[in-house]
Amino acid sequence: MAEQNDLAKKNDSNTKKFRITPLNFATAFFFILAGYIFINGAKITGAPYEHWSGTIGWIFILFAVVVSWLDIIFRNFFPETKKLWIVELSFITLVLIIFFLVK
Repeated sequence: MAEQNDLAKKNDSNTKKFRITPLNFATAFFFILAGYIFINGAKITGAPYEHWSGTIGWIFILFAVVVSWLDIIFRNFFPETKKLWIVELSFITLVLIIFFLVK
């Protein structure tokens, strides 16, 4: 019985805490950007996209959902916060490099 109580106390002390990660910031950025586009409209070089602002806003919401999903996947593969930060920062760097190479 004492072993079960010790095991229960150990399980209670190992509760998962909310961990802030780089992909959390990216998700928040995409949601904020989508909200800004919905409110003010999408403008590039001062010319507004009158009919495309809603579509562009929904695309950024889709990006936010995908990035959030990737964050959950990375959290399952890398339980340690330090490794998680390294992997997610490496992923963001790789995506930016590919983006600039394609651009």
